[in-house]
Amino acid sequence: MTSPSADAHVLLDTHPTHTSAVTATITGPRQNLARALLTACGFEALHEDTLIMARIDNEEPYWAEKAAQALTADGITTEITPRLREAIDEEWTWANYPMPWCTRAEIREVSNEAQKIHDDIRHGRLIIHAHADDSGTTVAVGTYRDNDKSVYLHGENHLRQIADTFNSPAQALTAFERLHGDTMRPGPAPITDTERAATQARTSLDAPATEPEPPIPRPEIVPAYAADAGDHDAIFEQFLAAHGDWEKWRTFSDDTTHAIHESQTLRIERVHEADPREAAWTVAAYETPVSDRMWHLTATGTTPAPVLQTLLHHLVEGDGWDTAIGSPVDEKAVTAATKPLTDAGWKHTVDGRWIRWTNLSGDAGIQFDAFAAQQPNSTLVTWTIWVGRSIDHPTWTVTASPYTPAALLAGLADNLAHGTGTRQTNAAPRERHARLGTTPPAMRPATAGHTSGRTL
Repeated sequence: MTSPSADAHVLLDTHPTHTSAVTATITGPRQNLARALLTACGFEALHEDTLIMARIDNEEPYWAEKAAQALTADGITTEITPRLREAIDEEWTWANYPMPWCTRAEIREVSNEAQKIHDDIRHGRLIIHAHADDSGTTVAVGTYRDNDKSVYLHGENHLRQIADTFNSPAQALTAFERLHGDTMRPGPAPITDTERAATQARTSLDAPATEPEPPIPRPEIVPAYAADAGDHDAIFEQFLAAHGDWEKWRTFSDDTTHAIHESQTLRIERVHEADPREAAWTVAAYETPVSDRMWHLTATGTTPAPVLQTLLHHLVEGDGWDTAIGSPVDEKAVTAATKPLTDAGWKHTVDGRWIRWTNLSGDAGIQFDAFAAQQPNSTLVTWTIWVGRSIDHPTWTVTASPYTPAALLAGLADNLAHGTGTRQTNAAPRERHARLGTTPPAMRPATAGHTSGRTL
């Protein structure tokens, strides 16, 4: 039976800064009944005469209309603004919804169950013991305060569901750790962007304060060996485009590209997705197209762009054919290869078979292995150009075999000692919460939120 007029008036409108939230403004005397009914319908008080509904499923207009019907049935004058009415009447669907078999009503049922779980967690009725990442989906385990029922939750935001129940927290946590021990973390998962936006809407009618934009990265002039690696694939493509006497061949798997000089005696192999510590570039020279390899050189994928460009430049200048098989790696060749470092005052040391040239700061150097130089068929590296904490913990390396042309090595050494490049500064990305996927268990909405019967 409809109650007599409560002499209160409720105006329902869209939230001024949140895309789907709804505000309720109460005027007139005897507002308590209106406030109580609005609270029962999902509104929360912002001020004495202003309440807000902000959900995690964007369904506020639908539930606001239900609230208006309940208010009217109890004799409270209710008005819906035209823009909220437009939002209520709007037809829309979830893009890429993971349960495509659901009707619009069933989707709303699933999301409303997720809203209840969210509210239970937010208001402390459901205590979350731990969460984990299950192949890109957030899962969690928790216990309800009022009945000690423990639940296994799958998904987040409007897709969170109760996928299993347990008789005790110990039983639930044991099963959860067995399945998700590798990614299990204590407490609830970090708040999602959707949850953060709903919280902001419930607590203010103002737009959230915008975060300051990160500083614009500015290029800094640095020694070539400390420059950014840049885009190696783009550098390679530019090299091939500028030199028509090189032909490109892509492997079947598309993981590797080969470039072969028209003489077929100089070849480049580019591994596109190499581990940063492994060779991403290999250059090899041959005396004839069918002969054994004369020499080879490798570079890691973190090699700075200026160093890589210097290497490619020397390959097209003819330095690749300066050495023939069997020519000795004598003192004259070593001196010629390292002269730029000597002229620059780099520290020269001898440690048994190893001869090293290191810059004053100790974070860049070249090492020559005299023993490896006399073993042309060995896999030992003769030359190592390195930059980093030490030669054993480098940021990047270039290695070369015996008989690598002294002119080519001297060009790399000169770039190491005198070359410059650019490095981006103030480019630290703003920390963001990593979003996880939300593909829920394949269950019909009618059973969503009930015991599934399966064991974790």
